[in-house]
Amino acid sequence: MADYLAVFATPEAWAALATLIVLEIVLGIDNLVFISILTNKLPEKQRPAARRIGIGLALILRLALLATIAWIVGLTATVFDLGISGPPGDHGEVTFETAFSWRDIILVSGGLFLVWKATTEIHHHIDPEPSDSVFGDKRASIGFASVLVQIILLDMVFSIDSILTAVGMTDQVPIMVVAVVIAVLVMLLAAGPLARFINNNPTVVMLALAFLLMIGMVLIADGFGVHVPKGYIYAAMAFSVFVEVLNLIARKRRKAGDTAH
Repeated sequence: MADYLAVFATPEAWAALATLIVLEIVLGIDNLVFISILTNKLPEKQRPAARRIGIGLALILRLALLATIAWIVGLTATVFDLGISGPPGDHGEVTFETAFSWRDIILVSGGLFLVWKATTEIHHHIDPEPSDSVFGDKRASIGFASVLVQIILLDMVFSIDSILTAVGMTDQVPIMVVAVVIAVLVMLLAAGPLARFINNNPTVVMLALAFLLMIGMVLIADGFGVHVPKGYIYAAMAFSVFVEVLNLIARKRRKAGDTAH
């Protein structure tokens, strides 16, 4: 125990911890938005339990992956190489990767799943009646289990990305564990308010689904070796949220003006 506490004895360790907590919370927002959208499809009484289970599974998966840290690092080793020569760049180098690791495979698979799920949800929100008529009462009976399965699948993808980020930030496992636990606790506290806000504002749901679609494409690109700077992604998301906030304020004021008249 003393050895673990000694890790936090230096300012560098606290700086790494603070930075890693922020990064883990930012990465967890994507996961939390997905959980909120999925659980909002359940009956009101089942939503809190589904959110807690989903976020609890996210914590368990992250801690389990931290316990096998050497194996996680090994996920970046090449599993197979397509052996395709890409178009040469300015200096004759190949401009895209053809070698794939297990990390790449997981990111591409998770990205494809996100793209499919976001597209399906967007279609459901635009044209809900056909889906309702097809599923009928069966949706309610399998909804909870179906939601949990989808949450687990995405938790696996986001957990891999989260732990690989932690490995890149520090080589101290105690710092990683503390950062992951704090980030997941923040997710747990924010899950309820975020889910209610998304449920009460339909346009926010469409914006969140668009974010998931973009995140899915970024994961696919990352799996193919095309690394999109995270700053660009979050800057675009922040600007979109700012525009949506202006829309929400405008709608609220119009509604208040209509009520006054």
